[in-house]
Amino acid sequence: MTPDLLLPFDDTAPTFAARPVWCGRGSAVIGRASLGAQAWLGDDSVIRADGHEVVVGDRFWLGARSTLHIAAEMYPCIVGDRVTVGRDAVVHACTVGDESVIEDACVVLDGSLIEDGVLLEAGSTVFPRSTLPSGFVCAGSPARPLRRLAPGELAERAERLREAAASEPAVGPGDDFAPDPAVFVARTARLHGRVALAPGASVFFSCILDAGVGPIVIGSTVNVQDNCAIHTRGDGLVIEHDTTLGHNVTAGDGRIGPNCLIGMGARLGPGTVVEADVLVAAGSATDPGQVLDSGWLWGGRPARALSRLDAERRAMMARTVAGYAAYGRAYRKLQAGATEGRWTGEG
Repeated sequence: MTPDLLLPFDDTAPTFAARPVWCGRGSAVIGRASLGAQAWLGDDSVIRADGHEVVVGDRFWLGARSTLHIAAEMYPCIVGDRVTVGRDAVVHACTVGDESVIEDACVVLDGSLIEDGVLLEAGSTVFPRSTLPSGFVCAGSPARPLRRLAPGELAERAERLREAAASEPAVGPGDDFAPDPAVFVARTARLHGRVALAPGASVFFSCILDAGVGPIVIGSTVNVQDNCAIHTRGDGLVIEHDTTLGHNVTAGDGRIGPNCLIGMGARLGPGTVVEADVLVAAGSATDPGQVLDSGWLWGGRPARALSRLDAERRAMMARTVAGYAAYGRAYRKLQAGATEGRWTGEG
């Protein structure tokens, strides 16, 4: 089997110890990624090593619509042997030990360490630079140890995640879409209906933008990162200029103002209004119709105002926009010569 998309970055292509056991539809492996033997990659899974390395051990299992990524020039993503990651999870710029299990919709953030043999329960968020100790069930936001694992529990939970993949519904193809030459739309992204992208916007790998009812309007220099899912059911969604949607963000009808950052794995309820200059913490969720006031860091489930944005956070948000604008320009060129359906790994 071969991933749907194999793409080099900075002249470095992915390598594999052996052909993966399974590569689902829309799976993508990019850049300085090294995968061990017997990898299983679910539908629309993304492994992106564009600015640091991703190193994955043997018998890795990655669920549908999950994302592995790095922090450019800061943190790699290192995953041990016999690790299972569920669906719609983000494993970002961190280290995951052997035989750990990360369940559905988890977010593991930069510089964190999950030691060997950890069970991270569904929906948890591992905060940056934190450590989860070996042999524990961990959960929450921030994730903390709850109790010691029972004998056989880790293997049972891993098997349960893998069995659930058999019932995962297939996602249909997107509409034919010819964006402006100044826009990047990843080959594995799926766009439906009335989607408008301003110059400089970028839609990354395995995103779903479903504007079958209301329109989706994306402003200039907006980046919609891997595995974001936007589904409109009413008036549509407007995302204003210089805004970031991190990996695996879910959104519907509403409005997101300029100069915002919606953190990885966040879920914006229908009708959410995010005013200008807002940072939404990773793994947060909003209630339907919630309004997030300008100038604040919001976090929690449901999200609440945590602190005023300071110069350091605003600078980070601006760097993210600039960095992803550069990624978009690079990927527009790289994707034109991408390999699709041809084995380029080792073994």
